[in-house]
Amino acid sequence: MSSDIDSYDDVAQWDLNLPDGKHTVRFQHGTTSGRRVIIVDGKEVRNTGWQFKLVGKESFLVGKYKACIIIEANGLSYSYILEVDGKSLKRFVENRKKVCRTWIPGVLGKPHRVVLEKDSLNVWVDGVKLDVMGEFTDNGTETHFYIDDQPAVIRAVTSGKRREGIIYSLFIGDIQIPDALEDEVA
Repeated sequence: MSSDIDSYDDVAQWDLNLPDGKHTVRFQHGTTSGRRVIIVDGKEVRNTGWQFKLVGKESFLVGKYKACIIIEANGLSYSYILEVDGKSLKRFVENRKKVCRTWIPGVLGKPHRVVLEKDSLNVWVDGVKLDVMGEFTDNGTETHFYIDDQPAVIRAVTSGKRREGIIYSLFIGDIQIPDALEDEVA
């Protein structure tokens, strides 16, 4: 499969921030031939060739997540909907924001992307899932790991308020790293 697919043939494009990194999904649809091409991160992952049926679904993977593009006819035009893990993209992103915490620390002058999956306690740095060491403390838990040979810790402490739940903070050395901006979040 080719990786040099021209973007001018795209009918839809979606950008996703996942724990393993940022992904771009591009979709090409030949509305006369039925041809469907899905490109993830510049690599063609599906090419149906000629098809009689112009509407339907195409399934594929984005990282470890199952994705599906739904093609629907709206009169003389088409609409394209991306679902991830069986949810609309909007709902998937909203859910990921609830179960993930993301930070973008600079370590030794280089930016990194740190993601904590709160539901599994997996820690990802720059798209790589780390083996981490967790320990209980008097105030909660600490998860220890390294970024560019610099010690890092994610501290989880209770807020004392039921609606707020647990507060997660990333420290590189003794410096607390602020949460990532909204558009950088998983």
